[in-house]
Amino acid sequence: MGLVDWFGQRIVRPAGDVGVAAASRIAAIALAVVAGIAVAVPSARAAPPCLGPASGTWITIAVDGVRNADGQVATTVYADDPDRFLVKNGSLYVVRTPAVAGVTKYCVFLPQTGVYGIAIYHDEDNSGTINRAGVLGIPTEGFGFSNNPPTLASLPTFRSVRLNVPRTNLATTIHLKYP
Repeated sequence: MGLVDWFGQRIVRPAGDVGVAAASRIAAIALAVVAGIAVAVPSARAAPPCLGPASGTWITIAVDGVRNADGQVATTVYADDPDRFLVKNGSLYVVRTPAVAGVTKYCVFLPQTGVYGIAIYHDEDNSGTINRAGVLGIPTEGFGFSNNPPTLASLPTFRSVRLNVPRTNLATTIHLKYP
């Protein structure tokens, strides 16, 4: 594991070698502590405990309208490809977190900055799939999408759910709708 400089850049050094600059910073901080001076030490931006394959890019999702704490909230992440949106095996990955009645908040890693689509459903019975009813396959569990597009007449298009993530640590809110 390497050191990180003042600008968050990784410094690679042989094991046991703290480097002259690092040693100077350590000495200056130690002197300030002895002198009773408060020192603000910049820290590297560490990734929070997010769900999904670890990366340097993440978003915080708040899912509101969760009607109870039964089961889990399942989040499916889609790449910027309309042909893969809402099709079997079309997603990048699915993550799950325990449901919290009212608002469920959590963090999801994304492969990198870019454009994604996010689909969410409240898997109340922990079945691992969204429950559907009738010949039209209407969901019987709560669901929602990034950008909260209308879903009254049909499923949303990928264009309506595209979420631009130009940098890490952004937040979005997704409203669940129950039938």
